[in-house]
Amino acid sequence: MRVVVQRVSEASVTINNIVKSKIGIGLLVLLGIEEADSQQDIDWLVKKIANLRVFNDENGVMNRSVIDVDGEIIVVSQFTLMASYKKGNRPSYIRAAGHGIAVPLYENFCAAMSRELGKTVGTGEFGADMQVSLINDGPVTICMDTHNKE
Repeated sequence: MRVVVQRVSEASVTINNIVKSKIGIGLLVLLGIEEADSQQDIDWLVKKIANLRVFNDENGVMNRSVIDVDGEIIVVSQFTLMASYKKGNRPSYIRAAGHGIAVPLYENFCAAMSRELGKTVGTGEFGADMQVSLINDGPVTICMDTHNKE
């Protein structure tokens, strides 16, 4: 699994001109899933994201997690994170998991993140054409890959 995590002051997902999810202070998580991903990848990422200390403490130091600041999370599936760009200029998405694997893993990831956060996370809609809006606070953007944990 590959994620891009952005600290936001607000974010939303709109599908067909209808706002599906909207949050205030928190994290926008763009999630890419590949065929080799498993529940172990979900467990590692959920813990890492929920406890990622990217929010400022009283001294202005990034020392608090989304849980510490009672923030919110939106998780958006994004198969393009699995793009291979080694040959030519047209990305290949052959590493991205198909619906049969990706949908259950996406749903499990969202459920696990909700449990870890102690509240429902916002979502997009798997496979939909989504408009994602955000105000990246900082900006703070972190990339993680469960196949490269170093």
